[in-house]
Amino acid sequence: DNKENFIGSWAGAGGTMSVNYAAGLSPYSDKGKCGLPEIFDPPEELERKVRALADLIRGSSNIVFHTGAGISTASGIPDFRGPNGVWTMEERGLPPKFDTTFENARPSKTHMALLELQRVGILKFLVSQNVDGLHVRSGFPRDKLAELHGNMFVEECVKCGKQYVRDAVVGSMGLKPTGRLCDVSKARGLRACRGKLIDTILDWEDSLPDRDLSLADDACRKADLSVTLGTSLQIKPSGNLPCSLRGKAGSWS
Repeated sequence: DNKENFIGSWAGAGGTMSVNYAAGLSPYSDKGKCGLPEIFDPPEELERKVRALADLIRGSSNIVFHTGAGISTASGIPDFRGPNGVWTMEERGLPPKFDTTFENARPSKTHMALLELQRVGILKFLVSQNVDGLHVRSGFPRDKLAELHGNMFVEECVKCGKQYVRDAVVGSMGLKPTGRLCDVSKARGLRACRGKLIDTILDWEDSLPDRDLSLADDACRKADLSVTLGTSLQIKPSGNLPCSLRGKAGSWS
């Protein structure tokens, strides 16, 4: 079974690559179009596009960025539908290629650039489909971040909603108990909450988390510019959010 192989792989080979995340998902036929080519613009065209994007950013006051697996390939984590993506290789009957584990991966220059854009006030909110935890590891403030598909390093109390960010992956997926309990004290002199902790990783049929979806939806409706990085926007409803601009009009890139 995929699920059993997934759970067993955590301890085996340092087990935290996106291949194991993908293997742990339930069978699902519609994974979108795989094998998408990478397109490289000539230098002059790239410069023109960068200048156009800079002009859009200068003319906008409420910018939301949207990120997908493509921004983590530079950190050694494969994407899913690219030329060497996990599902692309699966379709070809080949093993996926990976260079690191989720635990050993470090934020890329893209992650750090997004952090700096937030720090100087240009980026107002960040919506991510990634589960690798690299935005949080970069130091990006969690109150300005919606992780729509969960985070391999985060577990949540089913009773009080407290979230814990761990140094290691929590070891389960599909919103299942991790085997740990919440230690939040209810009030002085009272015992801890002791609610069960569950992982935050969604399976195919799981609904997006209410908190993150609400924050993302609100931020996108206020936005006058959406910028997408590293995502083909094939997964819905996450892929629809960049189009939810203020007044249902505006520019996005």
